[in-house]
Amino acid sequence: MNSSIIESRPDFAAIAAWIPPGSSVLDLGCGDGSLLRYLRETREVQGYGVEISDANIAACIANNVNVIQSDLESGIADFENQSFDFVILSQTLQATRHTEALMNEIVRVGREGIVSFPNFGYWKNRLQVLLGNMPVSDELPYQWYDTPNVHLCTLDDFEFLCAHLHIRVLGRHVMAGGRNVHAMPNLLGSTAVYRFRLDV
Repeated sequence: MNSSIIESRPDFAAIAAWIPPGSSVLDLGCGDGSLLRYLRETREVQGYGVEISDANIAACIANNVNVIQSDLESGIADFENQSFDFVILSQTLQATRHTEALMNEIVRVGREGIVSFPNFGYWKNRLQVLLGNMPVSDELPYQWYDTPNVHLCTLDDFEFLCAHLHIRVLGRHVMAGGRNVHAMPNLLGSTAVYRFRLDV
């Protein structure tokens, strides 16, 4: 499973690299449970997922992943402060409606947060906009009229939000085509992964 997952989701390896073995993890919008399964196999994490879709709940059960069926934007209010080592939001940030409130909940419930998202500032996205179209790509595979994405952002936008919320960025991986991007990441990176915590 590991090699095929990493090929389709290179952000999984970046996320796993930040998580010490045996950590407790809450994965918001966990989908079919692939990330939690990957982290269990590679980092021996103890984790729960939060997911709304009936089909994905069934897939999580098939993946032997502990899952709670709930809307991720209201589904973590019952968790106590700092009850997980990490709270993860993987490729779901852009589909959240109350992003600011959710970010605050992530750093309340988790000692640290990890978020991955498609970078709307990627040069191919900018080019499609310049040519008069909303971007469609591997990272943003939907047409404008059927997309679940409501809050697309760039790397700079996300870092501005973190500063606004007094959240300290601890690390950042930016990738394109599965490779790390170091030069001009907001222009040349298609996917970003951030690690952060509340700045106290």
